[in-house]
Amino acid sequence: MADRPFNVLFLCSGNSARSIMAEAILNKLGAGKFRAFSAGSQPKGWVHPETLQLLHSLGHDTSRFRSKSWSEFADPGAPLLDFVFTVCDDAAGETCPVWPGQPMTAHWGVPDPAAAQGSPAEIALPFKDAYRMLNQRIGIFTSLPIRSLDQLSLQQKLREIGRLEGATAKAPAAT
Repeated sequence: MADRPFNVLFLCSGNSARSIMAEAILNKLGAGKFRAFSAGSQPKGWVHPETLQLLHSLGHDTSRFRSKSWSEFADPGAPLLDFVFTVCDDAAGETCPVWPGQPMTAHWGVPDPAAAQGSPAEIALPFKDAYRMLNQRIGIFTSLPIRSLDQLSLQQKLREIGRLEGATAKAPAAT
């Protein structure tokens, strides 16, 4: 692995909630050690207002977030990726582009907060839950001694993170 900040891409189908939250969390928790990006297989073209409201309320700068296609990260000139994490089951089941840098991948499925309906409080709760789960996973990820782990051990740890409480689809056990 390179002696630069690790480039991490978070994927979801719509790139309007979970992947945006993950990008914000990692850029804050991993500042200097990681550079996070997010994208979607079928981007909505807008970031969910509840995502922006929650992130803003937690002190994240939301000015540069946008819903974008994962194809931007497969194009020539895209950042070389070290890690790619899917945070929704739909994106995990899709055929992804070929990523520059041959990144390590894992599935960290989290329930979709954008599907919430009801009162403002009933809508806000799943967003807070998704943020909490992503924050937990990313906190563990940022504390890993990435540069000192061999690839097999690191891949196993990435999969274990994806099986933490609240996972939407259990990642397959390492064989």
